[in-house]
Amino acid sequence: ISGYSLVVQARDSGTPPLSSSVTVNVDISDVNDNSPVFTPANYTAVIQENKPVGTSILQLVVTDKDSFHNGPPFTFTILTGNEEEEFTLDPHGVLRSAVIFKHMVSTEYVLCVQAKDSGKPQQVSHTYIQVRVIEESIHKPTAIPLEIFIVTMEDDFPGGVIGKIHATDQDVYDVLTYTLKSEQKSLFKVNSHDGKIIALGGLDNGKYVLNVSVSDGRFQVPIDVVVHVEQLLQEMLQNTVTIRFENVSPEDFVGLHMHGFRRTLRNAVLSQKQDSLHIISIQPVAGSSQLDMLFAVQMHSGGFYKPAFLIQKLTNARRHLENVIRISAILEKNCSGLDCQEQHCEQSLSIDSHSLMTYSTARISFVCPRFYRNVRCMC
Repeated sequence: ISGYSLVVQARDSGTPPLSSSVTVNVDISDVNDNSPVFTPANYTAVIQENKPVGTSILQLVVTDKDSFHNGPPFTFTILTGNEEEEFTLDPHGVLRSAVIFKHMVSTEYVLCVQAKDSGKPQQVSHTYIQVRVIEESIHKPTAIPLEIFIVTMEDDFPGGVIGKIHATDQDVYDVLTYTLKSEQKSLFKVNSHDGKIIALGGLDNGKYVLNVSVSDGRFQVPIDVVVHVEQLLQEMLQNTVTIRFENVSPEDFVGLHMHGFRRTLRNAVLSQKQDSLHIISIQPVAGSSQLDMLFAVQMHSGGFYKPAFLIQKLTNARRHLENVIRISAILEKNCSGLDCQEQHCEQSLSIDSHSLMTYSTARISFVCPRFYRNVRCMC
């Protein structure tokens, strides 16, 4: 408890008694009676041979239970094990190499490090760090090519994470970093640590080939990353059909079924080779294991086929489609729960272009807007 606030009252012995109150604040000053604490108590680290001078080896983590003026900043000192000055320790507790290590010269170092707090008198703690020198990287990183499909409304792409590069390295201790060539940084970014690809807002329709590479510090390997951006038209939304799948997650559909189903669907519904199939969105059906895929077909002349025409073609080809994935229903309108009787059901479709869903797998990523159905009975 760092302090107390007391109200003290003085009352006289007269008739009637009179009184007065005063507030007394008592601050409890801290005594520096806690030593710094290393977490963990001792450390093990590795460094590859031939790494440049200044390579970060380890970050020390130190806490202190005393108040802030008796705790950090801490002063770090290497007490033993650094007689040849192969290591440096900066004020932030980062251990770095001061030489280029050779595995053949020495394979292990043990350092005793002291942390001293800022109190008076100062308290100290010690930790031991075992540093192993291992052979330099001998295997190149390997990365899986990534293809990204982005569907968005016209000139209304808000940006965000659109996929992730999956890379591995057979060298156990290699740390992989990802880079994107500078001229593409106005449209895309790549997180250097985890390989996540971020698209900035306002992407135009078209195909983008990203110049991405992954490095283990010795070998640098290029990665094929292709981004396809498709902008939706309002007329497209008025001519959509929904295929509802059974027992499939969005990620499984994108990674395992989308490519094959798209090909089978094209053969089923396209009247001419020049017609275009547009997958607008996929999203789970709330409260179930079902998945809805929204699509439209554009004629070579520019217009769109009516939903009734597409549903007829889908119905005829349903058996072939189910060779790829199980279909629960083919929907033009989803009027379940409405009893329109003499009236008819009307459905309107709305797209939330600022609520993007990203379904990412190792090879394919699909980014699409969330959609909503509104149905009502009309005279």
